[in-house]
Amino acid sequence: MVHYLPALGRAPAARFADPTPRRIVEDLDRFVIGQESAKRAVAVALRNRARRLQVDPEMADEIAPKNIILIGPTGVGKTEVARRLAGLAGSPFVKVEASKFTEVGYVGRDVESMVRDLVEVSVSLVREELLEEVHESAERNAEYRLLGLLFPEKFGPEVRAAASRKGASGLAPGRAVEMDEAALPGLPEFRERLREGEFDGRRVEVEVREPPPPFLEAFSGHTEEVDVNLGEMIRSLFGPRHRRTEMAAAQAYDYLLQEEEDSLVDSRYLSRQALERAEDHGIVFIDEFDKVASPRESAGPDISREGVQRDLLPLLDGCAVSTRYGSVRTDHILYIAAGAFQDNRPADLIPEIQGRFPIRVELEPLSVEDFERILVEPESALLRQYEALLSTEGVEVTFEEEAVQEIAETAARVNEAMEDIGARRLHTVLEKVLEELLFDAPDLKRKRWKIDAEYVSRKLEGIVEDEDLSRFIL
Repeated sequence: MVHYLPALGRAPAARFADPTPRRIVEDLDRFVIGQESAKRAVAVALRNRARRLQVDPEMADEIAPKNIILIGPTGVGKTEVARRLAGLAGSPFVKVEASKFTEVGYVGRDVESMVRDLVEVSVSLVREELLEEVHESAERNAEYRLLGLLFPEKFGPEVRAAASRKGASGLAPGRAVEMDEAALPGLPEFRERLREGEFDGRRVEVEVREPPPPFLEAFSGHTEEVDVNLGEMIRSLFGPRHRRTEMAAAQAYDYLLQEEEDSLVDSRYLSRQALERAEDHGIVFIDEFDKVASPRESAGPDISREGVQRDLLPLLDGCAVSTRYGSVRTDHILYIAAGAFQDNRPADLIPEIQGRFPIRVELEPLSVEDFERILVEPESALLRQYEALLSTEGVEVTFEEEAVQEIAETAARVNEAMEDIGARRLHTVLEKVLEELLFDAPDLKRKRWKIDAEYVSRKLEGIVEDEDLSRFIL
């Protein structure tokens, strides 16, 4: 289920107890090992957004989010902290890479596109929420319509009349087709038989919407400046095209259900709620932020660095960005930037950007003990993932504590000898350890395997010692 922060009138109310910073950190601990300072910083930022929506509206408009810069090497949890934070809050979340953007007027993505991407995510969240609300009504409508197609003489006239009443009465979204089941003998019984799949194999003729002609597909994109979908505009001028096609009843039900769900969701309400959700709860995670920092000694214009920083200023200060769903304000969107800052420093960012990211948190490199915890403690720990994958082949795998220590120590040792990629090294080490088992799993007669330290050492023997070979394998 999706959870949302409490709000004053505009955004949905919380669906669980109002999360305190301590509760947020505890929830993050279920997925991210260590990095307590980063967790505390994002927990306070999230709580402040909830607080803002509970103060006087005039004051709330003046309270700006405190944007955060997470500083640390790759693989230490910067992205995971932000992603899990958004998931806990049910906030629209989008991750972008700063290096993909260029200054306005040059070839490359416009920085405003990150806000448009955020709105698209928000629309998807709200649509899922609304579809869940109308699902029961959509199911009933689809069942009535399918029974009308399967038994046109028995139920057809009443179904068509009910659909006509629904369309003419301007019913609110989510309202089901109103039919008097008592006046139609056998309708409840036929609905039950339909649900049990008794009619799935029968063929019916359904009126379906035709896909757009190929020439309209060429216009299916939209421009970065105004985000207008030309294909949709042209299709709206000529109207949808339909054709009658024959299909199995089970397939027809799926099509009719989707059609009913779409018809029961008010697109204007959806757009309005999505824009408000993005404005009040949106989180933009800007990765590789160090790539747009220019050392002070560099001279000349740089379209992928300082120009991008200056283009970001209006978004951080608050402006209106046009999207296909309407205009969205960026005043209260939370921006979390992250970067390794190995070859430069946050001080190399232009002063205006530095002032708009007042909170800086440095994440610590991961130790062997952190690797051991990452392997076993999170709810979706790596070892649990591999155990689940192999269980689909009927193979039961267990990892002894010594094996976990050996994997963690190997990953840490390889990181020291080569490029430090943090916890991502665990993926490469585990793949090598379990490579043979994963390959042979469907044909194995032995279904129970215990992975110990000796097994791990044997699979990695020679690779870790040979630095040249480990560069290509690990």
